[in-house]
Amino acid sequence: MAQNRGPSPVIYIVIFLLLAAGGYWFFAKGQGNPPDIGQSDPPDPPPAAPPPAAPPPTAPPPTTPQFSLPNAVAAGTTIRVDGSTSMVTINQNLKNGFQQKFPGTTVTTEAKGSSQGIQGLISGSADIAAVSRPLTESEKSQGLIALPIALDRVAIVVGKDNPFRTGLSKTQVQQIFQGQIVDWSQVGGNSGAIRVINRPPISGTHQTFKEMILGGGEFGSTPNITTMERDATTPLLRELKTDGIGYATYAQVANQQTVRVVAIDGLTGEAATYPFQRKLYYAYKNPPNPAAQYFLGYALSPEGQKAMLGN
Repeated sequence: MAQNRGPSPVIYIVIFLLLAAGGYWFFAKGQGNPPDIGQSDPPDPPPAAPPPAAPPPTAPPPTTPQFSLPNAVAAGTTIRVDGSTSMVTINQNLKNGFQQKFPGTTVTTEAKGSSQGIQGLISGSADIAAVSRPLTESEKSQGLIALPIALDRVAIVVGKDNPFRTGLSKTQVQQIFQGQIVDWSQVGGNSGAIRVINRPPISGTHQTFKEMILGGGEFGSTPNITTMERDATTPLLRELKTDGIGYATYAQVANQQTVRVVAIDGLTGEAATYPFQRKLYYAYKNPPNPAAQYFLGYALSPEGQKAMLGN
């Protein structure tokens, strides 16, 4: 009879391995951190705020056109210029040069004063306004743009037969036109009343004189001061006679035979450091119409600058 054998050693090995595995599992799980009772997971962070909305697009500011000398201008083109009486000579010289360069074109020029020329731009009755002062903020807000085209001097003038032969200081000029000096003897001349011939307030030269020479002050109101009804240089010069004093753009009187320019602080208008200087402008309404573009392109070109001087 065969002898009974015990369990196979393999069985013991398997049991040992199972026990070892179970013990490992028990101890590994048991040594973990027990869950915290009553403690919840931290809250999720709040969602990021959306980026600020981009500002709505805005229209770019209007650009100032660049004017160049035209190659050709069609015959029949008409250009209307109105404005300062101080720019009559400049306007006429440019008119002659433009019409000669572009046959068949017409340039009409009037001289109703700077403010009237600007009103013509706004109403559409003028293509270009010749103005002897900067534009106001109100005028700029209506789409008007002014381009400086020349540097001019305001001259103090007396009649050629006036016995006053010396010069004046800036202070004396101010005092004369504000009614503080009323007799020629107060400035070194013969005894006699000084008749002051003033331009009307609509005159660009009047406004320039007021700001540049009177420092923004007012003209005098003494009986010896007469304000002309119309802004015109020729009648003003005639009115000077032998005892009057007035003012005009230097270009208008430099070669006049009927008047004499008075030196200011020893200087007259041809001097680079002459104290009473100002810019002259051509103004247009933006965007400029073709007529304005043609004329401004010519006026600002070297050829136009030469013609402006009558050369």
